[in-house]
Amino acid sequence: MMDRVLRLLRPLLGIAAASALSVALALPAAAQDPKPAQKPAAKPAAKPAAPKAPVSSQPEDAAYGAYQRGLYLAAYKEASARAAAGPDAAAETLLGEIYAQGSGVPRSPAKAVEWYQKAIDHGSEQAAFSLAMMNLMGDGIPRDLKKAAQLLEVAAKKGNASAAYNLGLLYLQGEAMPQDFTLAAKWFRQAADAQVADAQYALSVLLRQGNGVPADKDAALKMLAAAAAQDHVTAQVEYAIAIFNGDGVPKDEAKAAALFKKAALAGNAIAQNRYARVLSAGRGAPQDKVRAAAWHMLSKAQGLGDPYLDDFVAKLTPEEQQKATALAHKWMGESRS
Repeated sequence: MMDRVLRLLRPLLGIAAASALSVALALPAAAQDPKPAQKPAAKPAAKPAAPKAPVSSQPEDAAYGAYQRGLYLAAYKEASARAAAGPDAAAETLLGEIYAQGSGVPRSPAKAVEWYQKAIDHGSEQAAFSLAMMNLMGDGIPRDLKKAAQLLEVAAKKGNASAAYNLGLLYLQGEAMPQDFTLAAKWFRQAADAQVADAQYALSVLLRQGNGVPADKDAALKMLAAAAAQDHVTAQVEYAIAIFNGDGVPKDEAKAAALFKKAALAGNAIAQNRYARVLSAGRGAPQDKVRAAAWHMLSKAQGLGDPYLDDFVAKLTPEEQQKATALAHKWMGESRS
């Protein structure tokens, strides 16, 4: 896949698209949202969505109610009694979760697998997703991507949005099965329609590139905006760049600056750099030389250099430089606390 370089539309600020030209599958020990990109033009990290605690469809479910209140032993006893009384997919799923997490009982991946499989046999899509994630992550059992893919498809076909997203990632990566951008886009779209922010972002990348789907810049920007609205940090940065430049959306420097600030506060190095440039020039936000320098220091501490901002900081008075340094140190200290 060929990278493309987008023209700098604002030379003064250097607000250029940190273009996401592919989505890479990462498999961390625990995963929710992708980590912010740490340098320009980085490939956005797409992570599997970790399983959440199972949710029962039964009203006033005593076992699930106890589990959600942290009364794990009571939940275990209630779920065990129900599972023993006859097929009960919800109770079996909960027992799988209890053993997988070691909630109130010794952690036992083997028993978790056993209970999840019973629940799957009785129609639980949540159990299929949870067992898929155990296989995907190698959580207490040998990692088996093919088994994970099979289980994810079972859950996704029953409407599990997180399963659809993760299945899309596997098709995108092409390790468990042949790489297939069309199927990746299909499953991402299902998850995106269910408001999974990671899927919205991943689909926006495919729509922008025309991989697996016809290239559609407008649709890509809509997906990007939807993910940004759900606080997907990388999407916020890329959407802010588009808004600042008026690239496919109405130009709004103030709105872009607000998004850069939000993503900068979340620790994204690119956003910190862009917000520093915004403040240095007073574009979209009032000029603030000290804060511009402080944001630049934070971004630079993450490895994102910027000769323009280096020169900007060098021209500040010694007093301004001291204030910026103190402010940057304060922010770094707060982020670690």
